[in-house]
Amino acid sequence: RGFVGLLLIASTPRSCSDVRQFYSGKGFTLNGVPQTEISGEHLRICPQGYTCCTSAMEETLSNLSRREFEGLVREAGRSLQASLNTQYRSFDTYFTDLLNRSERSLQESFLATLDSLYSKNAPVFQDLYADLRRYYRGSAVNLEETLNDFWARLLERLFKVSSLPQYTLTDDYLECVAKQTETLRPFGDVPRDLKPKVTRAFVAARSFVQGLTVSGEVVRKVSQVPLSPECTRAMMKLVYCPHCRGLASVKPCANYCRNVMKGCLANQADLDTEWQNLVDTMLQVASSFSADPSVDVVIYSLPIRISEAILYMQENTEVFTSKVFQACGTPRVADTQSSGSEERKKRVNPASTAMEYKPSPTVGVPLEMQISDVSSKLREMQQYWVQLPAALCNSKVAAGAAGDKCWNGMTKARYLPEVMGDGLASQINNPEVEIDITKPDMTIRQQIMQLKIMTNRLRNALNGNDVDFQDASDDISGSGSGMCTGESCARSGPRVIVPKTDSTRYYNPPENKKVKGTGTQTHPSILLPLLSLATLLLRR
Repeated sequence: RGFVGLLLIASTPRSCSDVRQFYSGKGFTLNGVPQTEISGEHLRICPQGYTCCTSAMEETLSNLSRREFEGLVREAGRSLQASLNTQYRSFDTYFTDLLNRSERSLQESFLATLDSLYSKNAPVFQDLYADLRRYYRGSAVNLEETLNDFWARLLERLFKVSSLPQYTLTDDYLECVAKQTETLRPFGDVPRDLKPKVTRAFVAARSFVQGLTVSGEVVRKVSQVPLSPECTRAMMKLVYCPHCRGLASVKPCANYCRNVMKGCLANQADLDTEWQNLVDTMLQVASSFSADPSVDVVIYSLPIRISEAILYMQENTEVFTSKVFQACGTPRVADTQSSGSEERKKRVNPASTAMEYKPSPTVGVPLEMQISDVSSKLREMQQYWVQLPAALCNSKVAAGAAGDKCWNGMTKARYLPEVMGDGLASQINNPEVEIDITKPDMTIRQQIMQLKIMTNRLRNALNGNDVDFQDASDDISGSGSGMCTGESCARSGPRVIVPKTDSTRYYNPPENKKVKGTGTQTHPSILLPLLSLATLLLRR
């Protein structure tokens, strides 16, 4: 009787109560779900032993495994996007604040010394800063032309208010004067010295934020690539077939999980080479911000360099006027003459303009913080695409286990196959996922090309070469996933787009901005002596 009893117990189907509870907990109806195990010949993905899953359940759980896996990839991508967005916002806040402070310094200093004379000519300076902002934001602005136009307009205005009053200056004559900027060098060496420094600073800054933007867009698009049918089968087998076999508590073998993930993320792993190239180049650009002269020194010293240029012209007005008369001819004598000859006779002692620069121990700290923080974050994400399979296997959904007490795709036993390498070509012998290595995902191939293009632009920026972002904007703008940042979006040229996140800014620019380097640190109080001298020029 005992032997017969054992046979009856062995042949009694096991209860499916655990599976029914699990299935219901996922939000699915229990209609058609077996009460006890049934034969599994109908299963097309899971092993065909006794099972608690019907064909409909297998299909439902297969679709669920696909959605959950795609959700995991998107969530990992959102985390990376958030980090890139944080770096973007931090640097953008720092750079725009630096530019705003530079302009305020110029406005306050010039207005204090020149009063209404500055107010009448303020658009010349305002337009310069507006064009610099537009360039930084990605507009099709030529930096060299912007700077040349500024000096030409400034020369025209200064010559108009400082020329001898017995002459009438027509618009055509003033235009001729403006054209002498390069040949007669009325502002000395300042324009020639400033141009490469300003160009290098702004090219580097614009390419850097564009690199962060393009990186975020690549992550977003790649993270939305749907799972293939073959990978859907592999994920079902990895995650939910243990439930159908009554082994819900048994976790997947670590190497089994890695092979599934490496196969399903093979195309994404092919981003690795160009992704690392981009990160390496961005690290070089970030490091270049502190090269002498540093970005903050260049931008914050703009007001004092403009002041030096004005003073140089004041000291050489007679020589320059004589050369202008030779180049443009002598203007027509006016009918009446204005007063003010006494002020024009005043001479300025050049020694009074001398200033001694004593750098503070804290100068440059904000810029160094920016470089240190962004470099640290970039290095952390450098191996993202090849580390993603292991990261997902370590997640709560697919936690790997070792030894012979794990799910190997068929039963609770050791997993014997070796782990595949990274990338599509390495999956030719993947035992878990059927992949045609001759058919790469085209969306991901397009993003690899975007990484190459952006890396090339960054390398150009390292050499101070201006770059055109138009073709990148064609790909990233209008995607519906970004945001337009800054005071306003450029109406022409590419927009700056960053991923939507709620991440907060981790760096707040200090109230008292200091600059790093051996150049002159510009403050309104320092500019006052220089600009008081420039007043004489503008009142002549």
